Amino acid sequence: MSTVQEIVERCQVLYDDLQFETVKRWKAAVPGRKAIGYMPVYVPREIIHAAGMLPVGILGGGDQLEVIQGDAYYQSYICRIPRSTIELGLTGRLDCMDGMLFPSICDVIRNLSGMWQLLFKDKYVRYIDVPQTYEDDIGGRFYIQEMQTLREDLASLAGREITDAQINASIEVYNENRRALNELYAYRAQQPWQAPTSEVYLLQRAGMVLPPEEHTVLLREYLEAAKAEERPIRDNARVVLNGTFCEQPPLGLIKSIEMAGCYVVEDDFVLVSRWLLEDVPSDGDPLDNLSKAFLHHSAATSAKYEARKEDKGQFLLKQVRDNGAEGVVFAAPSFCDPALLERPMLQEVLAANNVPYTAFKYAENSGQMAPIREQAGTFADSIKLWSAA
Repeated sequence: MSTVQEIVERCQVLYDDLQFETVKRWKAAVPGRKAIGYMPVYVPREIIHAAGMLPVGILGGGDQLEVIQGDAYYQSYICRIPRSTIELGLTGRLDCMDGMLFPSICDVIRNLSGMWQLLFKDKYVRYIDVPQTYEDDIGGRFYIQEMQTLREDLASLAGREITDAQINASIEVYNENRRALNELYAYRAQQPWQAPTSEVYLLQRAGMVLPPEEHTVLLREYLEAAKAEERPIRDNARVVLNGTFCEQPPLGLIKSIEMAGCYVVEDDFVLVSRWLLEDVPSDGDPLDNLSKAFLHHSAATSAKYEARKEDKGQFLLKQVRDNGAEGVVFAAPSFCDPALLERPMLQEVLAANNVPYTAFKYAENSGQMAPIREQAGTFADSIKLWSAA
């Protein structure tokens, strides 16, 4: 069995690889294979997988990429992820992608889908819209039509039909992947010193470039290896991290929060992997099942419309209570409209329920972590001080 260190080192290599060598090797192994990139939050990866294609998460350039050309396409007062994604495309790093999907996150990502169509005319590009009404015969019907269009487009790209049976088989593959990830998250919540969030995050990022079957095996290997290790327990504050659903935080930020005395017991990293909260039925009409899962069994996030005002903040509050968290750390990318506009409403709910919180902003290329570490450390100390009192 692989050790924790070996697994984490492998994930670190995948995390650092902005040339997508793993994707290139996967494609080269079988002539004719195709890869479809997608931006963060949520896309129905089951349909891509059923087409025999590799879904690849494109999460910007992180803190390793110097953005030069990308800055010419966007204003300075928006988040960094569209600029670094454009940089990845213009420098040829995304040439191995046969298409790109841009899910409904915000106006900036909607604009990026149009930009991609102009810059890469030989690639398949689609903006994935989602329902704003959660009634099956209205929003559900709309979303089924959106997925059917994607299904037809990918079938044309693949040169073959994508059957219901193939999508149902892919649904089961992703159900199993979510089960494995949820098992890891549950273990981290119980014993966060055994599964540091900096490692859990790298494992999630590995799932953005690996086939889901391979990623599931990797998750379970790590879980077994983590249980076999003995790591020291610290008197850290248990916190929920919120706001990181789109532009991802640099790994150094996650490590800084942990080093400051916080155990992250719940988060919204790489939300595509945990968007659906229950298994999707893998028999019957797959698009109808995927639609109902989105409408009725999906995570609440700033990028998803909530129809009822009284529901605002309840998902976050449940995360706090279910995981025994002592506070919330709001970490949002600079200029992230969805996260920053929703933050005051979430803070109001937490305050009403006596849940302490702190907040800061970051960029995917943040280099100076000392202020964040100091703020997180002060927050952790205050939790311990006041809870002891």
